Amino acid sequence: MSRHADTAGREERLLAQAGYRCGYCRSSQRIMGVRLILDHLTPRAQGGTDDEENLWPSCQPCNGFKQARTEARDPVSESMAPLFNPRHQRWGEHFAWVAGGRRIEGRTASGRATVAALRLNREELVEARALWIEAGWHPPADDV
Repeated sequence: MSRHADTAGREERLLAQAGYRCGYCRSSQRIMGVRLILDHLTPRAQGGTDDEENLWPSCQPCNGFKQARTEARDPVSESMAPLFNPRHQRWGEHFAWVAGGRRIEGRTASGRATVAALRLNREELVEARALWIEAGWHPPADDV
């Protein structure tokens, strides 16, 4: 098997494991029409590897806002908190859908820090979610 085929197989496997949704904002690749990318949970700049255990699908905006961070400031406690790790943590334990599914609320310090740092309620995404709700495509049923 070629390296390209192995990489493509790994990417497809991870996308399927994530339900073709961003690990952070939960936007669907199928709805957005833009392929998700593989986020390095521990960024390479901090010694992270390309091993599958360190990768999870992310939309490009969430990945761009995350940059090389693994923690951010919790706006409630004003302390630094680790960013949510979609591979090892359950989304529903750290976040909740509010405003009828248009917005994400952090339930924990990690969740709140992630909402703020990755701008999970950016205006254009909240507007898109409203349309997805009207179409019956959102919020994901498994986000509990």
